[in-house]
Amino acid sequence: MAQDLGLDLVEVADTASPPVCRIMDYGKFKYEQSQKAKESRRKATHILVKEMKYRPKIGPGDFDTKTRKVEAFLADGSKVKVTIMFRGREMQHPQLGRRILDRVAEAVSHVGRVEVFPKQDGRNMTMVLVPGQATRRQREAAEDRRAEEAAEAEEAAAAAAEAAAEATEPEATQADETGDATGSGSPDETPQT
Repeated sequence: MAQDLGLDLVEVADTASPPVCRIMDYGKFKYEQSQKAKESRRKATHILVKEMKYRPKIGPGDFDTKTRKVEAFLADGSKVKVTIMFRGREMQHPQLGRRILDRVAEAVSHVGRVEVFPKQDGRNMTMVLVPGQATRRQREAAEDRRAEEAAEAEEAAAAAAEAAAEATEPEATQADETGDATGSGSPDETPQT
């Protein structure tokens, strides 16, 4: 039956009981499957872990610059690993590193929160920050708005194209529709004077 139509018998759900088959073009089916897989990969959340390194004796300008970068990373939806690097005798004062990590966490609290609290790891002290829920919601809302605007733009373009097509119709058809005095109407009718 499928061969008569020039199509293929394709098993679409092999795990179902009984298995589900359809008569369709197999090439088209494979293409649609690959498009669905590509779309799902695109929509999957790719969380990157960025790292920002501080020193215990960092200056206020450098601290502000690095903290702004951490905010930008969190706003983009990435996790951020904040590392304090100790050298030499600085290892004897871990409270300095802890103080800096606390300042960073407080400065970015409006866009992220602490996932892994500060811990000493050899010569480094690390803390991991993750984007806050509000940031994720704002990003999703912005994506939805962009999609709606694109759809509206497509509709407007289609309406403009349709209007342009109507405007370019021959004038003869417009004369027929409105009825002009040169022969429109039935031959039996006589003009009234």
